[in-house]
Amino acid sequence: MKIIMLGAPGAGKGTQAKKISTKYDIPHISTGDIFRANIKGETALGLKAKSFMDQGLLVPDELVVDLVADRILEKDCSKGFVLDGFPRTIPQAESLDAALLKMGTSIDFAIDVDVPDEAIVKRMSGRRACVQCGATYHTVYNAPKVEKVCDVCGSDLILRDDDQPETVLKRLGVYHEQTQPLIDYFTSKEILVSVDGQQDIDVIFESICKIVGA
Repeated sequence: MKIIMLGAPGAGKGTQAKKISTKYDIPHISTGDIFRANIKGETALGLKAKSFMDQGLLVPDELVVDLVADRILEKDCSKGFVLDGFPRTIPQAESLDAALLKMGTSIDFAIDVDVPDEAIVKRMSGRRACVQCGATYHTVYNAPKVEKVCDVCGSDLILRDDDQPETVLKRLGVYHEQTQPLIDYFTSKEILVSVDGQQDIDVIFESICKIVGA
């Protein structure tokens, strides 16, 4: 079972990817984790990636795909995997398809966790973070016992810059420009399925389980 998770920032695709990973015993793979593991292990690909990152440059698509392909070849991916946050662009998707074709395999499902922009802005602008210990809350879904005070250490809670409505809207704009075309790409390959990301987390997951047929 080889799955790609799609969805805007804050749509909840990472949460669903973790649930898929746990239920089906397949690894949850994110490019961030791959970068960190390869850099820490000082692999040839990791050192290449680090050389770009140290200069403040984006890691080239070709190298990112090489890192992902290398990860997919590991034993724990024998039953499949769930990719979270990759591919982000059409060139990355095409390169990934080509790499998988060489391995004699392909993606089974591209699952889009669909949430309207206005709902994402509302969801993310309700997030609060502790300035001291980093604990996170939500004014609606996971409110602290005392408003603006951390349950864990009693420090102040803040709305992070990343979660400010104007910042969220900018991130959504980038997402639609770069990643939305992937919806069309995977639709043309007849592997795209959408789930309503505004439902309860467990309801969304039940929908995904029905989609993958298990």
